[in-house]
Amino acid sequence: MLDRIDHVVLTTNDVDACISFYTRVLGFEYEIFEETRKALKSKNFKINVHSKEEAIALKAKFPTPGSLDLCFITKMQLSVFEMHLKSEGVEILEGPVERTGSLGKMISYYFNDPDGNLLEVSAYS
Repeated sequence: MLDRIDHVVLTTNDVDACISFYTRVLGFEYEIFEETRKALKSKNFKINVHSKEEAIALKAKFPTPGSLDLCFITKMQLSVFEMHLKSEGVEILEGPVERTGSLGKMISYYFNDPDGNLLEVSAYS
């Protein structure tokens, strides 16, 4: 029935800090669409970024900064990714640890974004 996730919406306290983090640390590309809306694009999905105060007509019932738990898959060697996180001053909460993703066993690192969302970057083994 469903093929993949197209986009998610991230509610943030600070749009500029959010965009800086996701472009610097995770390599997303920043784009503006529909004149004023902001998004972070990756190869085959995007994250729409809304400020907590933004007046969006159609949104979640309780849009809350820091409430997401997202897992991203990388093809980068995880030891290289770990060094990148450290060079950006990102605190690694846990990792490398073995987890089970939608396609099987993977190795993961966990850390937070500026709003406290829990981010996981993984590579399948």
